[in-house]
Amino acid sequence: MTLVQRRTAAVRTDDGALLHATIDGDDDAPVTVVLAHGWTLAQAAWDDVAELLLPRAGAGELRLVRYDQRGHGRSTWGDTQITVDQLGNDLAAVLDQFVPDGPVVLGGHSMGGMTIMCLAANRPELFGERVRGALLVSTSAGDLTSDPKSPGARMSRLTPGMLNTALAGARVIEKLRQKLPPSSPRHQKIVRDLLYGADATDAMVLAGAEIMHASTIRAFLEFMPALGDHDKRTELAALAKVPVEILVGDSDNLTPKRHSEQLVEALPEAELHVVPRTGHMLTQERPQLVADALDRLLATVDADRTAA
Repeated sequence: MTLVQRRTAAVRTDDGALLHATIDGDDDAPVTVVLAHGWTLAQAAWDDVAELLLPRAGAGELRLVRYDQRGHGRSTWGDTQITVDQLGNDLAAVLDQFVPDGPVVLGGHSMGGMTIMCLAANRPELFGERVRGALLVSTSAGDLTSDPKSPGARMSRLTPGMLNTALAGARVIEKLRQKLPPSSPRHQKIVRDLLYGADATDAMVLAGAEIMHASTIRAFLEFMPALGDHDKRTELAALAKVPVEILVGDSDNLTPKRHSEQLVEALPEAELHVVPRTGHMLTQERPQLVADALDRLLATVDADRTAA
């Protein structure tokens, strides 16, 4: 059993959101890994990967920061209209409070990867000096709604009026959700078919279903148009300054591999890994592959420190 110093803390953003974070490892560790989760998830979506990194945190080799995106997990909403750019600003606030100096490696799953892209577009000066590497998992730089058969395109057909009506009836919808809990085989089949690959275990699917079920109808609805508007395909120059690893499952229905291939077109030095028999929830389905990718990025930081 690895003993690691752990603490929880919160970051208050400029618009009043309170972002809940978990920090593992010593504050004087030589490098910090910051992980951002996806839509309707929470920092718990990184738990399997974090478990593999904790021995290194316990050995003093790194510090690990996971946080709940605004409106998710234990984080609050703030007063700003929801955009993915705002999530990039939130990540900057996390870095400013928890990693004011020293090298950082970022990891983002799905919307968390988009968060990193927005940070790179809005704060390019951070990349190369403080941010030394980025892991983008099951994510996209934009164009999420162009395939008419994709879940993103189907969700984009919801009009603002429909979204407002759904928000107004959120309490009723929440009551209906309780009638189909994550323990329900029907619930798990829906989640498995949408988000997981052929090798996912029942335990993985149940764990993911429970994380998503803990999210709110408001998070589902208010972030939906923001994801449709997200487009950073021409604003990735800052990411080209650092090593980038890109992972995607070959059975990903939400962000199919063409999105990762588009990222490589914009970032030709990035390493792309297409993982067989794997869906969108790659951090759960293949945590060792994700941890290995983070280790490769951390190795480049170690090499730079040794050279210096």
